[in-house]
Amino acid sequence: QVQLVESGGGLVQAGGSLRLSCAASGFTFSIFPMGWFRQAPGKEREFVAAISWSGGSTVAADSVKGRFTISRDNAKSTVYLQMDSLKPEDTAVYYCAASAPAGWSKAPRWSGTYDYWGQGTQVTVSS
Repeated sequence: QVQLVESGGGLVQAGGSLRLSCAASGFTFSIFPMGWFRQAPGKEREFVAAISWSGGSTVAADSVKGRFTISRDNAKSTVYLQMDSLKPEDTAVYYCAASAPAGWSKAPRWSGTYDYWGQGTQVTVSS
């Protein structure tokens, strides 16, 4: 059974940092590209960042470039999102997702590329 479990969310002041984790099980994590998405109240889910199976390739949304860093530890079947210089507009539920290897490189920012999703973790940034 595939499981993606996010953790690390919480309440932080603007300018602060959080590190999200996503623990995976039930599939061969080391060959699956991974992504982070977020959804704010009343808005559609949006792409945040993604990473290839090896960690050698990453992409990030323009809104988080230079502030957020995605990484992974295949030995621990875990993907991370380090979030620095947080802003109130970063407030959202953050989801991790796993993509089957084929096709990911063509559309890493598209939610339809991803096959498995976690339940999400709330991040709230106060001004």
